[in-house]
Amino acid sequence: MTHSSILTAAGLDLSDLSGGSLAVHTPIDGSEIARLAETRADDMSAVIARAQAAFRHWRTVPAPRRGELVRLLGEELRAAKAELGAVVSLEVGKITSEGLGEVQEMIDICDFALGLSRQLYGLTIASERPGHRMAETWHPMGPVGIISAFNFPVAVWSWNAAIALVCGNPIIWKPSEKSPLTAMAAHRCLERALARFGDAPEGLSQLVIGGPEIGAALVESRDVPVLSATGSTRMGNIVGPKVLARWGRPILELGGNNAMIVAPSADLDMAVRAIVFSAVGTAGQRCTSLRRLIVHESIHDDLVAKLKSAYASLPVGDPRESGTLVGPLVDEQARTRMLAQLEQARSEGGVVHGGEAVEDGVPQGGAYVTPALVEMPDQTDTVRTETFAPILYVMRYSSLEDAIAMQNDVPQGLSSCIFTLNLREAETFLSAAGADCGIANVNIGPSGAEIGGAFGGEKETGGGRESGSDAWKGYMRRQTSTINYSAELPLAQGVRFDI
Repeated sequence: MTHSSILTAAGLDLSDLSGGSLAVHTPIDGSEIARLAETRADDMSAVIARAQAAFRHWRTVPAPRRGELVRLLGEELRAAKAELGAVVSLEVGKITSEGLGEVQEMIDICDFALGLSRQLYGLTIASERPGHRMAETWHPMGPVGIISAFNFPVAVWSWNAAIALVCGNPIIWKPSEKSPLTAMAAHRCLERALARFGDAPEGLSQLVIGGPEIGAALVESRDVPVLSATGSTRMGNIVGPKVLARWGRPILELGGNNAMIVAPSADLDMAVRAIVFSAVGTAGQRCTSLRRLIVHESIHDDLVAKLKSAYASLPVGDPRESGTLVGPLVDEQARTRMLAQLEQARSEGGVVHGGEAVEDGVPQGGAYVTPALVEMPDQTDTVRTETFAPILYVMRYSSLEDAIAMQNDVPQGLSSCIFTLNLREAETFLSAAGADCGIANVNIGPSGAEIGGAFGGEKETGGGRESGSDAWKGYMRRQTSTINYSAELPLAQGVRFDI
């Protein structure tokens, strides 16, 4: 299929794709595939006002009824899975199975949110005063701003959107300037669901296209009480304080510098498979991508040899072609950063295997590279710096205590894992003295989280939680109520105030 036919199949026509100022390029061959009209910065106040008006209606709709909208969205996504997955591949360069997998993640969170719509439970709390009952309930917060990144152009939006909607909140979505087409195609699915739903308020879900000034309007508005932002730690350092300064609630999903510890007892064949996918999948452009490999000195050479062999066999090319496992980086700037980072690693004593620009056998104009395996003498400043590319640094350790210390000795705290068949090692890694990340796995890589668990990390990863478990509480306000059904008025803590 041609680039234009992929977009047309996803419901985008020429009027959507032309006449604007925002140029959109496909990383597959670098060609321009659209020029979109951008939302005007001075229109953002009206966008936010519409969301506030929608909130006044939507918050009173029973949560199970709100869940019906998300159920319909799941149906629309199922019907459009192949077409939407193809746009993901076209716009951000994911291989076909990963593009389809991202849409499946959207479907899964819709299923989760549908069930959640009947489980927004509070608590009944014992009161110390006779004839009194205490209760804790949860209520909608208001419009939720969603700023998403290019690498998961629709899945992360769905984590926020599905949960926010069943919790009673309107949503305003600003996608990355590098992936607005996928956002438009996904939002069309929601628009179809809204039409089928029938009585949703106007402005319940809005898509805004543009650059930093559009995001700034969401970040700075007191009428957007929840702001979810996915991106770099640098971006989070700007967004987080501004949202907090206006007493808003930030949900930040920022950088990750994820490690795997490989212990002497590990199943090395299984570890190799996990390492290669975690480090190379999405061309290393996941926040959960494996970036640091901490290997026991007794098995280091054997594991590195296996990895060098596996890396040498990885097919690099057009992500839509059958058999391709490594697609392009998002743009030439990303490739330049990767190659510069490898030079820096060499200057610190690193031995680099791979990590070369690929020009032959791939579409011309795309930023293709061979994944890099870098043997490092220790955990240098370069290793502590996240580069959004397929670079895997390999280091040795002698004791588990040293390995865990190395795992934790980076600014980021998103995902982590250990490969071991030793129960004590596994449990130590998962204990309070183990990994300091929001995600910690045993005998599975750091990448590829399921929607059932809350997703997010600590330290410079931002502390936010999205998707499953009780992440829904981030989109609601807690209210504690005390009801006196007696004829007396006792005070708590035995206080007396007789008049």
